[in-house]
Amino acid sequence: MQRDVVLRVSPQTACEPSSLKMAAAQEAGVPLKDIQALRVTKKSIDARQRKIYYNISVRLYINEIPSVTEYQEVDYPIVSDKPCAIIVGAGPAGLFAALRLIELHIKPVVLERGKDVHARKKDIAMISRQHMINPESNYAFGEGGAGAFSDGKLYTRSTKRGNVGKILNVFCQHGADTSILSDVHPHIGTDKLPGVIESMRNTIVSHGGEIHFNMCVNSLIVSNSRVYGVLTADGKEFQGPVILATGHSARDVYRFLRAQEIMQEIKGIAVGTRLEHSSHLIDTIMYHNALGRGKYLPAAEYRMAAQVEGRGVYSFCMCPGGFVIPAASGEHQVVVNGMSPSGRNSRWSNSGMVVEIRPEDLSEKSVEGFMSQMMKDELFSVQHEDWRNENNPLRMMYLQEALEFECWRQAGRRQTAPAQRMTDFVNARLCSDALPESSYAPGIVASPLHFWLPRFMAFRLQEGFKQFGKSYHGFLSREALMLAIETRTSAPVRIPRDKDKLVHVEMDGLYPCGEGAGYAGGIVSAAIDGERCAEALAGSI
Repeated sequence: MQRDVVLRVSPQTACEPSSLKMAAAQEAGVPLKDIQALRVTKKSIDARQRKIYYNISVRLYINEIPSVTEYQEVDYPIVSDKPCAIIVGAGPAGLFAALRLIELHIKPVVLERGKDVHARKKDIAMISRQHMINPESNYAFGEGGAGAFSDGKLYTRSTKRGNVGKILNVFCQHGADTSILSDVHPHIGTDKLPGVIESMRNTIVSHGGEIHFNMCVNSLIVSNSRVYGVLTADGKEFQGPVILATGHSARDVYRFLRAQEIMQEIKGIAVGTRLEHSSHLIDTIMYHNALGRGKYLPAAEYRMAAQVEGRGVYSFCMCPGGFVIPAASGEHQVVVNGMSPSGRNSRWSNSGMVVEIRPEDLSEKSVEGFMSQMMKDELFSVQHEDWRNENNPLRMMYLQEALEFECWRQAGRRQTAPAQRMTDFVNARLCSDALPESSYAPGIVASPLHFWLPRFMAFRLQEGFKQFGKSYHGFLSREALMLAIETRTSAPVRIPRDKDKLVHVEMDGLYPCGEGAGYAGGIVSAAIDGERCAEALAGSI
């Protein structure tokens, strides 16, 4: 017999299996000896008051032995001789699209511009060690996409778009810890996610699919408003309907789509900085305890949001016990992001702190002035006529590029990150002494972010930080460090598609998919979108 109970227990009880089992037995009114097993089905921390509790839902197996696995396995058929579909990109959207196509008896042919997930590690290490960026293999490009080495957080609000539980079960089937099935904020960890991704690749290949690395797509094969396949940079041709899942950093894709006159739309994004505190300070603030989290609590998380002059200012991709990483994907760029290992046990915690930017804000005076300054530098690739063209769907991308370019200049044309103490930024003053130590491996350089960021951004960040400091005493700290610049929060364009059929509004055979197409905002939502696009494609064959 199975029995579900809900418990509210101390962190110590939650973390000690024998204590948790005893608490569950008491709550259910069942003799302890009759409980053969206990499985946690949902787990969250309530830190709203000084006394911290875990809210835990558990399933008791009373005089019954549970099944071996805690997750539901998908049975994948062999599709070697089935019709083919092309998937451009092996991030979460592309990988889950491929797995779903196999379920639907279609052979996926995945084309990934970068290297496999393990070979990527050497190129990523070169960014920190020698300040060298491989434009095809970095934190953004390669097997697993941007998420592979930037945290592996699986929390999503996209529960109405698809089956979140199915996505988490597939992750578990390929090696993820089953705790992701119960944690309210599930997280695999950047140290474990590469192995999960490799296992997914093995499933795709062993069941008849194909994955080709170092295969950069540079145009679509189009005839009579229909896409029939793709061409690669080395002249190879692949034919079939196309799921375009290239991620939000593949700017060359947006450029060749525009050159081929395939409709795209400008969309809003959010840009800002990475804010880094000591993890102990964040623990003391969020757990209301000067001693920090203690033995039984994880590194604390936070989520903050404010409105400043009609635009949102908010935290993004919070990484407790994590690191700030270099996330540029090409030359003349400095970009920062965050990640956490599975243990979330570093000395630092960080998050993106970003300002909402809408298309109409591109005509704002400080943005116009900033862009004009960037275009005076011959190394900056955006042309005046492209920026001035208000019908150009890539204008938001140009602002991203300009911010990253200026950051690179401020950093001494290296991968060091321009940085400033949080309080100096808020008070618009120059730093008079050494900066705090940072987790950012390529190094930091003092820079007056308040001065060179467009006022549109800087002022809103300053006011947002003041509000956050009032709500959370100690958060506005002299020891907190801002690192620039965080620009890759989402795609700067949307590739429009039919709401129901998910095919491009003007091009049959083309299925824009995931974050790069503007239809997702994280690993799980991208994976869900990949499955949906696979189902839509299968329904058209």
